[in-house]
Amino acid sequence: MAKKYEDAGVSIQASDDTVEKIKNYAKSTFNKAVLSDIGLFGAFFQPDFTNYKEPVLVSSVDGVGTKLKIATMLNKHDTIGQDLVNHCVNDIAVCGAEPLYFLDYMAFGKLDPEVAAEIVKGFSIACKENNCALIGGETAEMPGLYQEGDYDLSGTIVGIVEKSKIIKGDSITSGDVLIGVPSTGLHTNGYSLARKAILEKYDLHNKMPFTNNTIGEELLTVHRSYLSIIKVLKNNLSVKGFSHITGGGIVGNTKRILPPGLNLKIDWGNWKLPSMFHLIQDAGDISDEEMKEVFNMGIGLVFVISKNQLELALRLLKEQKENPIIVGTVE
Repeated sequence: MAKKYEDAGVSIQASDDTVEKIKNYAKSTFNKAVLSDIGLFGAFFQPDFTNYKEPVLVSSVDGVGTKLKIATMLNKHDTIGQDLVNHCVNDIAVCGAEPLYFLDYMAFGKLDPEVAAEIVKGFSIACKENNCALIGGETAEMPGLYQEGDYDLSGTIVGIVEKSKIIKGDSITSGDVLIGVPSTGLHTNGYSLARKAILEKYDLHNKMPFTNNTIGEELLTVHRSYLSIIKVLKNNLSVKGFSHITGGGIVGNTKRILPPGLNLKIDWGNWKLPSMFHLIQDAGDISDEEMKEVFNMGIGLVFVISKNQLELALRLLKEQKENPIIVGTVE
């Protein structure tokens, strides 16, 4: 009997159904700079450079790691796309850039159009919140490489910044202050360790202490975007550097923007560790050092300023309903 593609586990019909389901989500993010519809071989975007003297494009690519396993275990897929977009937006926003457009890659063991549509719905929500167009992507069905029910995601973001306004940390000096902005939980890093620790003792449907949410719901809390906060800070302060706290923790990520010869002095006692991190540490008997290297520890964004701007920075953040934390200093 002649073999068919579907016999190998790949459904062209499922792919077609997926495209139809996600088209409107993608189109809802379009703006006048988007020149193409979904489905062409390439996506066309015409940026407006009129307000730039020396425009520089800034790009980044990332995934959401094994947070995907929590989404599949709970069969909840409408927030994971927001995680990915916001993570990518933050990575270029800390360089001073504003996002222009986003592209996604989704790979499935067996393509489920309903699951794919939920993921893309999340992409569209976050793209609209960040004033970013979802202009294209790729959906792959790869039986044998992924188990049925499993999938993986990656995203690529492209943004723009005036060359003279790129923020890289070059001017950071000894005595500067580190200010932290709270995270919304683990964001998208450390989930392999978190799952190993938690699932040995708890069920994802167990209630999280001191909240009305389950442990699973807390673990799926959306990785927040810091774009609006970064705009406020860079428009009102002389920010020397921003750090998006992802894998590697506060020290590992913030050291990336320090000039040679400088180090960080983190005052770990300056903020209360959110309960999810306590739950993970206690369940897995994890050392303080390991926790600090793996997780954001409740701080998702760190920025560096001169000490004389500290009072203004704290006031600006409180006006934005934030709870700023003095994380430490540069030495």
